[in-house]
Amino acid sequence: MHASEMLVVILIPLGFFMMVFGIVYMNKQENMAMIEKGLNPKNRPIDRPVPYKNLKWGLLLVGAGTGLLLAFLLDQYVLPENYNGNDDSRAFIYFALLAIGGGLGLIRSYSVEKKELLNRREVIES
Repeated sequence: MHASEMLVVILIPLGFFMMVFGIVYMNKQENMAMIEKGLNPKNRPIDRPVPYKNLKWGLLLVGAGTGLLLAFLLDQYVLPENYNGNDDSRAFIYFALLAIGGGLGLIRSYSVEKKELLNRREVIES
């Protein structure tokens, strides 16, 4: 082995372990700083549960499924057989309606969450 190959064999694992050590060290320092400020390091905002997560996923999938069904129905019954000469040119309909349906599902999820949040504020203020 040449000296440059030997250097690579030594430096790559050393660099990897130094990176892991640095990440763990910085995480410990962050936790210590939070303890000094009187905060609990286990209660980070990242760890909090996301409300309405299942609703969001459900409406996204229902919207995407509806978009795919609508694209299939358009492909089978509305568009002519010789549309642009081949069947590959119809693929954009599936992708477009999938995205539109998923987007509409997420918009519906947002409106349900916003309505529930406004109802909670009204109850708290009463």
